[in-house]
Amino acid sequence: MKRGTAITISIVVSALFAVFFIYPAGMIVKQAFEGTRADGSHFFTLDFLASVFRNPIYREGLWNAFALGITSTLATLAIAFPLALIGHRYDFFGKPVLGVLVLAPMILPPFVGAVGVKQMLGVNGAFNALLIDMGLMDAALPYDWLAHGRFAGIVLMNALHLYPILYMNIAAALANLDPAMEQAAENLGCPPWKRFFRITLPLAMPGVFAGASIVFIWAFTELGVPLVFDYARVAPVQIFDGLKGLDRNPIPYALTAVLLIVAAGVFAVSKLVMGRSPLGTAPRPKGCSSALRVGGCKSAGCCLFFLGVFFIAAIPHLGVVLLSVAGRWYGTVIPDELTMRHYIEALGNGLVVPSIQNSLLYAGCATGGALVIGLSVAWVLVRSDLKSRGFLDAVVMLPLAVPGLVMAFGYLALSQEGKAFHFLVGAGGSPFLLIVVAYAFRRLPYIVRSAVAGLQQSNPALEEAAKSLGATPLRTLRRISIPLIGANLAAGAILAFAFAMLEVSDSLILAQQAQHYPITKAIYTLLSTLGNGTELAAALGVWAMVFLSVAIMGAAVLGGKRGGLFKV
Repeated sequence: MKRGTAITISIVVSALFAVFFIYPAGMIVKQAFEGTRADGSHFFTLDFLASVFRNPIYREGLWNAFALGITSTLATLAIAFPLALIGHRYDFFGKPVLGVLVLAPMILPPFVGAVGVKQMLGVNGAFNALLIDMGLMDAALPYDWLAHGRFAGIVLMNALHLYPILYMNIAAALANLDPAMEQAAENLGCPPWKRFFRITLPLAMPGVFAGASIVFIWAFTELGVPLVFDYARVAPVQIFDGLKGLDRNPIPYALTAVLLIVAAGVFAVSKLVMGRSPLGTAPRPKGCSSALRVGGCKSAGCCLFFLGVFFIAAIPHLGVVLLSVAGRWYGTVIPDELTMRHYIEALGNGLVVPSIQNSLLYAGCATGGALVIGLSVAWVLVRSDLKSRGFLDAVVMLPLAVPGLVMAFGYLALSQEGKAFHFLVGAGGSPFLLIVVAYAFRRLPYIVRSAVAGLQQSNPALEEAAKSLGATPLRTLRRISIPLIGANLAAGAILAFAFAMLEVSDSLILAQQAQHYPITKAIYTLLSTLGNGTELAAALGVWAMVFLSVAIMGAAVLGGKRGGLFKV
């Protein structure tokens, strides 16, 4: 790549991020610390922030959000680390299939899964019915699990949805450990538990922190699950409830600024930990594996552990599926009657079909834009020699560190009348451009990492040969480069499109009118509809689940053709 072209791309992408990513986040922080005098002039103040910490309700909301983040991360770690360690140490029957099954929670947005769990844990839900049938509960005095355990329910939903993120990070970290270090400790008589705490765990900590930071930020700013569980005393829900008085109330800005500061601090700490010396993490020799082949009881135990995690993680999915086909489900373990009418009625509902069309349009346009930007960035990162490549890479990865709730709130605030992003609001208040831009920047890292993996695995000599024969850069890109990395681009684009289709924060906050609702906002609205709204929401959730399953499998197959989806 010509140096001038690489510089131009770097400047343009950095400028786009400055306008559509850094600026909204910075505006939130600015509004939280900016007061207005009677004459219209502005001044720096800590009053808004102080009022958040002085108000016991907001203080409780922040504390609950922080507690949810910490406990969800610990619960996720308790599930993910044993899975990754067993998968690293042992080669047992069915390991490849079971390793895929434990990733099942990724196919369902957590707040949709919360619908199924809510049905199962209600006073007259499936769990109480099971306990009554077993004689472990008095039918006249059923226990209200949700009333007394909303916090625990949210932690459970977060852990069951997020543990694949931590599992994959830890598994990758363990896979990169030098097996000679553990073998040397074993040869010196070090027992297994001591080896784990003195060798394995310290060397795997960068992977643990990498995954744990993402899990914490996600759980700390999660909006959908607390809304479904009616858990109002948590900061993200308090921000959501304060959107109507955005022009007059500075508190949502202050709350959002606190979330952003905490999330940025956690991400910075994780980067600091991951930036330490990689001593002991030299990749293992090609074809070498330290996994011990086991059989009999040990193999069965490993299989049962993986299957147990899968079945527990699949409970929300099962609840949603059963609810979507339930003709009557009250006080029984499974529905008394099964019906498919909810799927048919959902298609006739005024919200459902338009929401599917809206989501396809939003996600499709966002993926197209992200694909152009992501391919350009990947080209600079792999094919240029700019010293600023590291900075550009860090910039495009920022969406992983900044909570979606923060960015959605920033976009909404800037799209008000007279604000900088009001030009993104179309006729009739259409948030089309607003949502497309938000989706595109949030999902850009998927495209970049996928394109980088493809370019690193393709031979640049083919591109150089085409250029030497007189092919223009554009023709070389179209005839040589894109066909070579097409599988990687398709895999990243499918993931970006699928997760944009089921985006929660941007969808709930930016789409304010029914005719503009995407799928997730339609599901949330149906949940509060009288009659069979919950069943219709579950039916729409099943469609979303099937769609995301197909998309992830397609991305995995396409990515696998080039040696791994996100190999870097």
